[in-house]
Amino acid sequence: MALRLPKQDYRDIERIIELDFVRATEAAALNSLRWLGRGDKEAADAAASDAIRGMFDLMNICGEVVIGEGIKDNAPGIFKGEQLGTWYPGSPEFHIAIDPIDGTTNISKGAPNSISCIAAASPEEGVKVALRDIPSFYMSKLAYGPRVIEYMKKRGDSLHLDMPIAEILAIVARAVDKRVQDIAVMMLDRPRHKEIVERIRAAGASLRMIGDGDIAAAIAPSLPDRDVDLYMGIGGSPEAVLAAAAIKCLGGDMQCRMWPRDEKERKSLIAEGYEKELDRIYAADDLAKGQNIIFCATGISDSALLTGVRARGGVTAITHSILMRAKSKTVRFIQARHDLQIKTIRLRSDNREHIL
Repeated sequence: MALRLPKQDYRDIERIIELDFVRATEAAALNSLRWLGRGDKEAADAAASDAIRGMFDLMNICGEVVIGEGIKDNAPGIFKGEQLGTWYPGSPEFHIAIDPIDGTTNISKGAPNSISCIAAASPEEGVKVALRDIPSFYMSKLAYGPRVIEYMKKRGDSLHLDMPIAEILAIVARAVDKRVQDIAVMMLDRPRHKEIVERIRAAGASLRMIGDGDIAAAIAPSLPDRDVDLYMGIGGSPEAVLAAAAIKCLGGDMQCRMWPRDEKERKSLIAEGYEKELDRIYAADDLAKGQNIIFCATGISDSALLTGVRARGGVTAITHSILMRAKSKTVRFIQARHDLQIKTIRLRSDNREHIL
């Protein structure tokens, strides 16, 4: 019988290895950049996924993807249940939520608002499920920043996903010390949001409509010095969990509820035993639970969260990333300069280093 190495017992293991996660999203951003504006979102997603897998092949962790992407539209991606890392005996464990590109349609069109992002959680006493896998494709979402939370604690006001939109906007306006007409709400540009859009405009607030990529959009209200005050609307459930991990690190919060697309999906969820969960409102801490959570992202094209990659004549590239931990609430903005004449990225597809 082969001897197993004892499990490594590092305190705050996520702090030790967090920069390797950033290197994975940087590699995804750099490797997918050549597909910006080329009209092929599947090729961009495949390039990002290949680079992320290649970077994880160098990391001595036992990583399991608990929330992946690609299933909704049959795109290439990194899927639930996939193992990332070397899985050497004794290596630290991580549960991983990942979106190699949030905003694949945007990158195919050369449009703003695409990022590569990862949330990861190491085991924590008392936390059975750190990153919750929501069974519905979509969720209704409301995300807001720390100033709103502080205001509600002081004044006793409270937000609720089902409140009239005018009331939500009035509370947020008081919290951030603005007039309602100066409040900016970010939302996906979708036909399903027609009624919400009308009510926001009737209340006098302004909208920032985006074509795709609601992870960055949901995080934006929790960032300091950003001009987005609120995110609302219906978007992907995996994206909600990734956003929740980041929002939690930033001290904001969100409210989400499953949103079945049609009666067929509703009946399917009920048949699978989720009837009682359909009306449940999940907070950020319900979707990303505990303190051993890190979130990182790298911009591909410009978004409300991050500046995109800046390529300089095929010689250098500048990437902009964010890295944060729930435990310490430390937020790092990382600007990195890459010499494209010697910079290499390891790809899983052929297990080789490639010059960009």
